[in-house]
Amino acid sequence: MNDATEWLQYARGLTEMLAEFVHESDSVDCRQMALSLEAVAALTHMGVQSAAAAHARISLETRERAQAEPVVVPAVRIPKQRLSRCPD
Repeated sequence: MNDATEWLQYARGLTEMLAEFVHESDSVDCRQMALSLEAVAALTHMGVQSAAAAHARISLETRERAQAEPVVVPAVRIPKQRLSRCPD
């Protein structure tokens, strides 16, 4: 999950920087902006893929752990019943 968070933080940081750049500039080079937005998309995609892989790993580990642990059934005391004698 740390890798996913890191990729998504990079994407967020780049997005904030681009937004600040656009607000402060008088003109924007559309080609450069398009390349920058593609970079944001790539970083976001890497973050999502990394998060999905981490989720799959965690799910698999949880499943394996659950299968490896023995099932413990608590002991139950069953009271002895008195056998009633039938009258002769």
